[in-house]
Amino acid sequence: MQQGVVVDEHATDAAHATGEVHATEEAHAEVFPPFDPSTFSSQLVWLAITFAVLYIALSRVALPRIGGIIDARKARIEGDLKEAERLRAQTDKAVAAYEAALAQARQDAGKIAEDTRQSIRADIEGKRAVVEKDLGTRMSEADARIQASKSAALGSVDAIATETAQALVAQLGGDANEADVRAAVAEAKGAV
Repeated sequence: MQQGVVVDEHATDAAHATGEVHATEEAHAEVFPPFDPSTFSSQLVWLAITFAVLYIALSRVALPRIGGIIDARKARIEGDLKEAERLRAQTDKAVAAYEAALAQARQDAGKIAEDTRQSIRADIEGKRAVVEKDLGTRMSEADARIQASKSAALGSVDAIATETAQALVAQLGGDANEADVRAAVAEAKGAV
């Protein structure tokens, strides 16, 4: 507590209590103005004026703007849909062209492969014919050389056989005539 000032606690509580009672009585005596039936007519007039002003403001300013925005969005959406349809048609054409080009490329590749096979086959056949002809020529030449060697060898065999027969007859003590010895060798050769 403060010095020099004496406060009675009970007195302040009583004053408080009477003030509260007095304030609630005044509050019950007055009605909240919007709920006061005597002011309903002026409230309805002001409500109509406010509604009319808001309606005019919205119909002349806000609603046209909103309508313009909605129309712009609708036009943009329709434009986007038309563009999407156009692009889809282009894509379909591109896919069809790609598939046609791919089929043509496959066909061309098959034709090129077949042409290459035919070309290689013809080249191999040509080379084989050249090699076979060369081998045939070489074999003919080899056969001719063999026949020549054989003929030369056989011709030499007659001469060698004649000389050998003359030498044998001479060694045995006889005298052999070359013509007789050749006739005897030819006769022996025919018997074999």
